[in-house]
Amino acid sequence: MDQNIKQAIRKGETSLGIEFGSTRIKAVLIDYRFETIASGSYEWENLLVDGYWTYHLTDIIKGLQTAYSEMKLEVEQKYGVTLTTVGSMGFSAMMHGYMVFDDKGELLVPFRTWRNATTGAAAKELTDTFKFNIPERWSIAHLYQAILNGEQHVPHARFITTLAGYIHWLLTGSKAIGIGDASGMFPIDEAAQDYNAPMVKQFDELIAAKGYPWKLRDLLPKVFHAGEQAGVLTEAGVKLLDVSGDLQPGIPLCPPEGDAGTGMVATNSVRKRTGNISVGTSVFAMIVLEKDLSAVYPEIDMVTTPDGSPVGMVHANNCSSDINAWLGLFREFYEAMGQKADPNQLFSVMFKKALEADSDGGGLLSYGYFSGENITGIEKGRPLFVRSPESRFNLANFMRTHLYSAFAALKIGMDILTKKENVAIDIILAHGGLFKTPIVGQRMVAAALNVPVSVMATAGEGGAWGIAILAAYMSNKGQQEPLADFLEDKVFKAAEGQKIHPDSADVAGFELFLERYSKGLAIEQAAVDHLVENWRE
Repeated sequence: MDQNIKQAIRKGETSLGIEFGSTRIKAVLIDYRFETIASGSYEWENLLVDGYWTYHLTDIIKGLQTAYSEMKLEVEQKYGVTLTTVGSMGFSAMMHGYMVFDDKGELLVPFRTWRNATTGAAAKELTDTFKFNIPERWSIAHLYQAILNGEQHVPHARFITTLAGYIHWLLTGSKAIGIGDASGMFPIDEAAQDYNAPMVKQFDELIAAKGYPWKLRDLLPKVFHAGEQAGVLTEAGVKLLDVSGDLQPGIPLCPPEGDAGTGMVATNSVRKRTGNISVGTSVFAMIVLEKDLSAVYPEIDMVTTPDGSPVGMVHANNCSSDINAWLGLFREFYEAMGQKADPNQLFSVMFKKALEADSDGGGLLSYGYFSGENITGIEKGRPLFVRSPESRFNLANFMRTHLYSAFAALKIGMDILTKKENVAIDIILAHGGLFKTPIVGQRMVAAALNVPVSVMATAGEGGAWGIAILAAYMSNKGQQEPLADFLEDKVFKAAEGQKIHPDSADVAGFELFLERYSKGLAIEQAAVDHLVENWRE
């Protein structure tokens, strides 16, 4: 089989996907069977600079080059082939945020990521104007907040895009964006399969008095759909991507997509009544809807699949960061005892302890708010762990409490879809690093959402594999073949997965935990702010 893979690599019968996640940039090369044959990665972290969560441009380029070079080196070591071409490629990244450029292509302000909860006034005013929920994370909220703030860069803006759109632009020269990623910048008209024209007009009228030398459509990237070609790799793009210069220009690129869209692809959940949950620094659930919602909910984003179907998205800003921080502390202790800690074993052992816990977490309470949380109305990051003298404080309950907390805000939003809007969900497909430890993560999500949860063998690959699949779809789809059929009939035809049904005791335990969690929200922000101010004094 290695000979077949070698031949496929030489002929360019492969697809490359690179995704910029919140803590890791990953490159994945897949073959004609849609299986990963090589990968590379680069670890990074967002920075809080001048009140904004950001990533430096130098880290973006370094991470791109490092992930690609590691993947390329693995190809050489495993197959003895120097990678000079691929059949197709694509880029994806964290959705939303604000990257704004002038007419020379220079970044006007540091990249403002989805994590910033600094656009509340803009989001509210735009939601009221459009009668459509505009979350604080969305690019249009960032732009309008900059306008409300009177920021000096706004008149000089000539292009705004997402991180995925930026990378695509650097490598192709094309100001393109996939419709799924575009739907996190500005509302999409399902019928037109493009930005909502009446809302674009409303926005232009809203800011007309400012006299800016641009209209909104001038700033936004062009919308593309899954299966369309959105540019080719240029010579300048090659120099950025492959520092060795071995890669050849002219490779076709699929539309750049957001991590929500690639997560849907990676879990084969682009059909109606399917849903997926993606877990990382943040956590979001995507449910493909059969009909429009009856009302506007600030907790529900209306976005689309990569092929333009409407999706109800519940996005919580915080998920795994607090868990990672606590496990980092346990790792320090273990190493201080003279032991060498294997990170994978550490996570596996600690996660499995949660299965031994009381169903409600033993009366413990945690808020893993490294940043503000839009669903629960918390403006700033305030990680908090609380217990009472009556709490059953042991390692098992400690771990279950933090896992429950990771999904609590998400649960509050999901209840709107399932209980208020009666949205039917047959199954949730999950992916992300938290599910690498078998059973544990699935069981906690099943308890939170009270639906069966499946994890496929591809779950660990996540969005990088998903964007590679979208690139392969562009190159290999049949005439008029829908994305859902391509995934079901070709990519996932023989896919193996593990399904876990909700345990009744876990479901009841999570509800008890959520009751504590919800009651505590009323005092959490004020109490911690008071403590912080006293410490400063």
